[in-house]
Amino acid sequence: MEFGVVLQTTPPSARVIDLAKRAETYGFTHVWTFDSHILWQEPYVIYSQILAETRNVVVGPMVTNPATRDWTVTASVYATLNEMFGNRTVCGIGRGDSAVRVTNGAPTTLATLREAVHVIRELGNGRSVAYKGSELRLPWAAKSELELWVAAYGPKALALTGQVGDGFILQLADLSIAEWTIGAVRAAAEAAGRDPADITICVAAPAYVTDGSPEALAHGREQCRWFGGMVGNHVADIVSRYGSDTAAVPQALTDYIKDRQGYDYNEHGQAGNTHTSFVPDEIVDRFCIIGPVEAHIERMLQLKALGVDQFAIYLQHDDKDSTLRAYGEKVMPAVADVVKARS
Repeated sequence: MEFGVVLQTTPPSARVIDLAKRAETYGFTHVWTFDSHILWQEPYVIYSQILAETRNVVVGPMVTNPATRDWTVTASVYATLNEMFGNRTVCGIGRGDSAVRVTNGAPTTLATLREAVHVIRELGNGRSVAYKGSELRLPWAAKSELELWVAAYGPKALALTGQVGDGFILQLADLSIAEWTIGAVRAAAEAAGRDPADITICVAAPAYVTDGSPEALAHGREQCRWFGGMVGNHVADIVSRYGSDTAAVPQALTDYIKDRQGYDYNEHGQAGNTHTSFVPDEIVDRFCIIGPVEAHIERMLQLKALGVDQFAIYLQHDDKDSTLRAYGEKVMPAVADVVKARS
């Protein structure tokens, strides 16, 4: 099981780069960032510096979307970074949230997402692709390698992921929802004639390590409650499409947004924001991982048993450095596969 970290590109950019470097020293394999160019700094510029100051980590957005950039530009950025730093990028992509909503746009259709995944993947892997009536290719990108990992919650998006994604990103750590979504992705892959095992499964959620006291648990919950609000944006879209009582979506994913009153993107992804009071403690505990090291190890082993290949920590709280250290020194070694030097 691999581990990643998800950062916001909040100024100063040097701090973002420093956190990425610290993550690598603790053994994290991936450094992800939000991709919301109005709310935070442009991530691809920062990726270049992260890659220049590290040796092994893979970088990418969690997640980009098909709407804010021309797909050929997106592919060219990845191929350029790959040429410069040796195929150390991954493209996480979804229909769009804050990056499009802040500019009064809307998430794209799944059909658009499907087409974007195809175009970006082909160009990003140095292959030719039909685009807007022309056959295009990046002639200098023959050695570039790029995977597209699709973020999804609803049934149709999960099916699309299984049909075309190199990876699946689930942005919450609830075990029952993880089992359902992973099963849906794998079933769709098999129905499409693909090997389900070829799809990398990534679960991403906030993690907050405490001393086990009730006071620390309460504080950790408040630091991570924003995540339930962020997930609620996507769930609200699902409810509007399928209804709140449909069997197509687990009630565990839809019930908690009944008292949702809207969302202020000026506070998107921030601890202590003022519009996530509708998110109950139970959801925070299920969607996130909060507690002593032992609780984190237990959840990691449970996710691993479900087939999760990577857990990525959303690091948007007041204890970033301690979280990295606890995972690097205690959690990650406890869930690593043991290989004996001599038997």
